[in-house]
Amino acid sequence: MKDRATYGGFGRKLVIAFDIGTTFSGISYRFPAQEQINGSSKIPTVLYYSTDGKVRAVGAEAMSEGIYEQAEDEGWIKVEWFKLHLRPLNDSSGAAITTQLPPLPQGKTVIGVYSDFMEYLHKCAKSYIEQTHPNGVDLWKALAPKAEYVLSHPNGWEGSQQSQMRRAAITAGLIPETQAGHDRLYFVTEGEASLHYSLENGLPANSLQQGDGVVIVDAGGGTVDISAYAQSTETPAGGGSMSHVFEEIAPPQCHFHGSVFVSLHARVFLSNLLADSAFIDDLDTIVRCFDKTTKLRFRSQNDPQFIKFGSTRDNEPESNIRYGQLKLSGHDVAQFFEPSVTCVVNAVREQRRNAHKPFSHVVLVGGFASSDWLYDNVREHLEPEGFSVIRPENHLNKAVADGAMSFYIDHCVRTRVSKFTYGQFSNTKFDPHNAEHQRRTHDTYVSLSGQKNIRNNFSIILPKNTQVSETKEFSKDFHISRKTIDKLTTANVNVWCYRGQLVTPQWKDVDRENYAKLCSIEVDLSHLRSKAEQLKKIGPEGVYYRLHYKLILLFGLSELKAVFSWKENGVEKRSPAKIIYDPEDVGVRA
Repeated sequence: MKDRATYGGFGRKLVIAFDIGTTFSGISYRFPAQEQINGSSKIPTVLYYSTDGKVRAVGAEAMSEGIYEQAEDEGWIKVEWFKLHLRPLNDSSGAAITTQLPPLPQGKTVIGVYSDFMEYLHKCAKSYIEQTHPNGVDLWKALAPKAEYVLSHPNGWEGSQQSQMRRAAITAGLIPETQAGHDRLYFVTEGEASLHYSLENGLPANSLQQGDGVVIVDAGGGTVDISAYAQSTETPAGGGSMSHVFEEIAPPQCHFHGSVFVSLHARVFLSNLLADSAFIDDLDTIVRCFDKTTKLRFRSQNDPQFIKFGSTRDNEPESNIRYGQLKLSGHDVAQFFEPSVTCVVNAVREQRRNAHKPFSHVVLVGGFASSDWLYDNVREHLEPEGFSVIRPENHLNKAVADGAMSFYIDHCVRTRVSKFTYGQFSNTKFDPHNAEHQRRTHDTYVSLSGQKNIRNNFSIILPKNTQVSETKEFSKDFHISRKTIDKLTTANVNVWCYRGQLVTPQWKDVDRENYAKLCSIEVDLSHLRSKAEQLKKIGPEGVYYRLHYKLILLFGLSELKAVFSWKENGVEKRSPAKIIYDPEDVGVRA
């Protein structure tokens, strides 16, 4: 923001934002009272490991001259696109890419690779600050131990991915494994970070007037993230300018159609083209040359395209190879891009259908946005439908890193939209006159109170496509009954999300495959031992204990927060609940 408020803290503070992209990464940092956000961009997201699992080259050094030959001679393993291994496995659009991703080294997890790369980025930030600021060494020594970090991630990443990224940050030494350490780490979606970047760099002055919204398309190496926003009409809490407060107006989207998939389509085409060629063994080199030159320069399907990969002595006319160049038709190359173009166009149209407010501006950012072919084709499809498609002219690769820093400073988005329907499977009183209940008599049981109940009823806490403010609480009343008070001293409940098309999902056995466990919520209730008499009940089988509780969820923040509420002597009691994400839950179906 051009008119940011003056920093009012009592001491200096260092904030560092890391954008770990599929193909390139970026770093931004800021000290309060600093006018500009600083950092470096276009850091290759590449590592080389030795066979014993040690990092041998990373980032820029992994792309330096001669490293490819050294890696081959010494048997190093190249790791790239590792970010996509962290994707939610229950995302159907990403399930098909598993076999196309370069594998991780044996014995290395995606968290281990993330940690190694974060450690490298951290060293880059340290070196840059020490070398470019007056008294930089002393400055880093004073501020780094309490530095705060912002990590960006695709719109489709959820709590499980955030939990694993936090684990990587701890392993990399960014923060300690304490609550205070956890509080120094923030997450922001790439879509929201790109909005913050665009507010300073990419939006025409009149683009958000008269309540019009804007769609941000962050086209990166692996994913295309689409988010829609509009200026809020409400006065922000604590004062401030309305023009600096935004609300999300449609469920954000994340699609696996970034620039690496153009290269994957090219590889499939070229492997078929050269199947009987003497140059099939050069396929990796040819694809690498396509990726670095032909893909970036492609502008017209009417002109032939060339991939220069060899010397003038490399010739095979029957395969269109002459003087070390492979000739392709422009139409064939256009087909490599077509799924990405179609994805962006359809996603923008879907945002318009689902949006709570109208919008007409589409802002294209991210490294893939520098492709003139992508930009021109998206614009050609959308402008006849009334959209204005624009892209910032500078630092497209740095948008998310700089935007993540602006997110920390300006915090413009105060309202977000739920991507799915969230709730909990519970038991409800059996109604013999209800046809849905009659169909599920096999799921009935008699509770400790003697009531006949039916299992697996989905109790909705938050419906899909609901606008949620950061402070809005969503809650549902439940109860727990146990035979002994000792079994009531810990509560552990699961939160589920429904990803299907039913407007009001009700039963676990209907569209079962679209229910996925989001997380477990755990709270310590050991103090209730002393309240046993208040919770004591008498049922057909004798004494039991029942706790009525309220599960309160805050979805409007960049991270899910949970609170457990109950009453003692008529007075509400609250306890922060621990949210547990088991990586094995990702993709586990009900």
